[in-house]
Amino acid sequence: MTRLAVIGGTGYAGAHIIEQAKAQGIDVVSYSRSTPEAAIEGVEYRTGDFTDRAVASEIVADADVVVITAAPRGDMVGRVETATAQIADLAAASGTRLGVVGGAGSLYAYEGGPQVFDTDGFPDAIQPEAREAARMLDALRERSDDLDWFYISPAGGFGAFAPGEALGRYRTGGDVLVTDDAGESFISGADFGLAVADEVARPAHRGTRFTVAY
Repeated sequence: MTRLAVIGGTGYAGAHIIEQAKAQGIDVVSYSRSTPEAAIEGVEYRTGDFTDRAVASEIVADADVVVITAAPRGDMVGRVETATAQIADLAAASGTRLGVVGGAGSLYAYEGGPQVFDTDGFPDAIQPEAREAARMLDALRERSDDLDWFYISPAGGFGAFAPGEALGRYRTGGDVLVTDDAGESFISGADFGLAVADEVARPAHRGTRFTVAY
C-alpha cells in the first residue's frame, strides 16, 4: 500500500487530497502546524514545521510519496520555497516521490499568451505568493538528479472561497490555463483532491507540471 504524506494536510487543498486519497485506499499521514478541526477517520495526524530539517527528514523517511500543499503566504512567505528545496533534496536521496501544489498564476492565460500573474486584474496582494510558487516550479525543472516529481496547478477559480461540488471528474492540461466553453476556469476542492489522489495512485505525470479544471 502506498504511504502518502501530505504537508499542510489541515488546509483547504490538503484536506481534500487526504479525503480523496483515503477513499482510494492510500495510507495517509498529515503534517501541519495545527491539529484539524475535524479529523478524517483512519488518517494519522502529526504536528510539526516542515521547514525544520529534522521534521522534513522524518516526513520523507516515512513516506512513498510526499505532497506539499503549504502556501507561501502570511508568515510562510519566503519560507516555502526554501523548505520545498530541502524536501526535494531529501526525497531525491531516498527515492521518495514528490508532489508540489502550486497556484494558477504561473500558468499561461492562453497558448502563446502571458502568464496569468502578468495579466490585467491579477491581484497585487497575491503576487508574492504566485511568484514564489513559480520559482518552486523553476527549481524543480532545473534539477539534474533523479528526483521523481510532479507539480500541479489548480484552475484559476480554485479555493475555499468557491468550494463547488464533487462531480467525480476533471480535465488535465499542461502549462496553459484550462477553461470551459464560457472561458471560465474552475474546479471544486473535492475534484482537485481527486486529481492529486489519482496521480499518487496511478502516476501519469513525472518530472512535469500539469493543471486540472472542468
